[in-house]
Amino acid sequence: MRYLPLTNDDRQSMLATIGAESVDELFVDVPKEAQLTGPIHDLPMHAGEMAVEAQMKALAKKNQAAGDVPFFLGAGAYRHHVPASVDHIIQRGEFLTAYTPYQPEIAQGTLQTLFEFQTQVARLFGVDVANASMYDGSTACWEAIVMARRITKRGKAVLSSGLHPHYVSVAKTMARFTKDQLIYSAPVLDAAGDSADLLDQIDDDTSCVVVQYPDILGRIADLSQIAEKAHQHKALLVAVVTEPVALGAIKSPGEMGADIVVGEGQSLGVGLQFGGPYVGLFGCKQKYVRQMPGRLCGETVDAEGKRGFVLTLSTREQHIRREKATSNICTNSGLCALAFTAHMTLLGEKGLRELALLNHKKAIVAADRLSKIPGLKILNDNFFNEFTLVLDDDSRPIVRKLADQGILAGVSLGRIYPEESSLAHGLVVAVTETVSDADIEALASALEGELA
Repeated sequence: MRYLPLTNDDRQSMLATIGAESVDELFVDVPKEAQLTGPIHDLPMHAGEMAVEAQMKALAKKNQAAGDVPFFLGAGAYRHHVPASVDHIIQRGEFLTAYTPYQPEIAQGTLQTLFEFQTQVARLFGVDVANASMYDGSTACWEAIVMARRITKRGKAVLSSGLHPHYVSVAKTMARFTKDQLIYSAPVLDAAGDSADLLDQIDDDTSCVVVQYPDILGRIADLSQIAEKAHQHKALLVAVVTEPVALGAIKSPGEMGADIVVGEGQSLGVGLQFGGPYVGLFGCKQKYVRQMPGRLCGETVDAEGKRGFVLTLSTREQHIRREKATSNICTNSGLCALAFTAHMTLLGEKGLRELALLNHKKAIVAADRLSKIPGLKILNDNFFNEFTLVLDDDSRPIVRKLADQGILAGVSLGRIYPEESSLAHGLVVAVTETVSDADIEALASALEGELA
């Protein structure tokens, strides 16, 4: 059986209707030199299903799976244990096939889940209100910058050197179109962080200060002073959280005065998955809610007085006049948000705190063991589950050699800051609950061998 939706008669009828002689005439606007005239070079012709499956499995085996080797990668994407019940819940037909809940009378399950998601994010971040998710952490960070611009009517954002370089890259790309001025410099391998420098850069032209918490090197800053100085100049503090599990152990950004808190929710409920799809988190103070991008689910009652859920606030161009929209974000990461909510619900507040404590304890064990190795030092004075090693030499060749031995040692700063030679010796190591004592010893022994 051929799985083709149209017969030749169907095609001829359609071509006749639009006045074309052949399918090729539909591509007259494509230059001849760009048109394919034969098979694609090095690509085999069609094959049977079993042959294709065998070929794809062979290719997949070349990948090194996170769960198969000692795994210490982090820097914005983390390997945590996701309970099997999470996958079961998100694959239920009511959720997996659900579309955007424009008709609340038939989407109560989806709307209630998003309502619970918002509640969890708001409580986690220590803010008044959260939206129903964004695409990912980096775009949520940029949306916070332009939201601050709308609120303050200013166009200068001060970015912490500890902000993830990929987030900075997204902001720089988008600022080309909005003409926002971004003040940023790459980090230095210093345990103190850049809080003092940020305080000096805040002035009456500043729209917001953007600080990652914990930052790209794993350092944890006290945001209170930065918030106070920002507010003195009528600027906003934007906090970025790439590891939400950390907030089970450390004070929330909202408690320290952050006006907008954004982040990446991948750590809870969502696997690494080669980089996506992920889920952006976005929360703020109540007084700024109408400037928040995306959409907000709210609780109401129906005509019979029964509890129900609806889209309460939708400030995006898909819902309202384009010139009135706060954002062109036209969807949310609904399924990943559901996974986040399912995982958070299974953990509960007590479970999240226990998970956070377990992460921190394992990271301390790893840091203590690694600090005894000649040829490296631990940069951090404080950390949650991630810290930075400073080696005597460029860390990239070391990471490559350890990967060849079946140990994914961490993220080399030389890789994510290729133009900053001063950072080449840095290696960011993440230690979650999935790391065993044997994994830590394997990493330490391999580093001792390579640095000897």
